[in-house]
Amino acid sequence: MARGDTLRLFHLPFSFALPQKVASERGYYEAEGLTVELVERDRRTVDVKYIPADETLTGDHDVDIYPVCKWESLRRTWRMDDGRVVAKGTFADQPYTVFVRPDAGIESPADLANAEVAVNRRTGQEYTAMRALEEHVDPDEITLVHRGMPTDRLRALREGDVDAVTLIEPQSTLATHLGFERLLEFENHVGIVASDAVGREALESFVAAYGRAARAINAEPEAFREEYLEMLEKDRRVAPDLFEDVDVKELERSVSVPRYDPPELADRDELTAHLEWMKDRDLIDEAAEIDAIVGPVGETDA
Repeated sequence: MARGDTLRLFHLPFSFALPQKVASERGYYEAEGLTVELVERDRRTVDVKYIPADETLTGDHDVDIYPVCKWESLRRTWRMDDGRVVAKGTFADQPYTVFVRPDAGIESPADLANAEVAVNRRTGQEYTAMRALEEHVDPDEITLVHRGMPTDRLRALREGDVDAVTLIEPQSTLATHLGFERLLEFENHVGIVASDAVGREALESFVAAYGRAARAINAEPEAFREEYLEMLEKDRRVAPDLFEDVDVKELERSVSVPRYDPPELADRDELTAHLEWMKDRDLIDEAAEIDAIVGPVGETDA
């Protein structure tokens, strides 16, 4: 990718992706010499997940960079040849939280043995949940079920279709306002994937702009509250029933803009350990090789 070319960045409307939107809106990419186009999908047209499960972003959708759960980044790059993992994303205080109904009789994570826990499959979310639950129940007793987007999972919990759900902020705060109870928190991890066309110079400029946005949010989080709350407003448009008994103003006041860690280039040793964990559980082909998953990216842009 030559300098000056447009870099197409897939944007997920979730809390962990806020810095990449801020970098775009504040001109941080341009300051690094990049022309970046955010590729977004209309929330109202998404039935299951934002990242298409059976289509490549770098090929079918002509995307240059996209964020996705770290374990899903391993699967997509190996099984679908959908780019290479080049960096890890910006997380600080944004854990996944498992919620249950207060009348469910589930009082500790150990009570989730053989319980149906709702996740959004093929986003990588199931892998983070599996790792967390393994600390409390036998792996054979973990039952993860697909229930789609955060609003879909909340509705499934409210209607008693599942025993528990996994959520991140700001939907975790919404779940609390709906009366659900927090049972377990666990870390979330994001991989940043790039096509082979993205060279090292462009990648380093992207990471620098992304990191500048993370630091700007951390320095003055209230200045970015409006952008952050847009996620809840989009949820309200597609799932108004979830907000009927909620004081929306109070909900918005109780939401905190999180802190973000600046992104770092991919750690091959760390990703190798994740890959081995997936192989041990038959979540990825035994033949998967880290060299086919993690960069290379070019030393310079072509």
